Amino acid sequence: MKNYPKQWLNAAGIRAAKTMAQTALSMLTVGQAVIDVNWLNVLSVSAMAGIVSILTSLAGLPEINATNTIESEER
Repeated sequence: MKNYPKQWLNAAGIRAAKTMAQTALSMLTVGQAVIDVNWLNVLSVSAMAGIVSILTSLAGLPEINATNTIESEER
């Protein structure tokens, strides 16, 4: 039980980072020049996606089971 907060933060952080990367990637248009990208908008929307991901993770993470261990460690 004492490792649960650390495991939760790790799993939620990984999930949020992936969500932010996917959001940033989805905002880039094929054929768009680097200088034409509104980077502030990309960063802003990606940060909001990360916050929403963390808030969603409060409802529970399937990566962490009821015994407070990461499921991949059981395999």
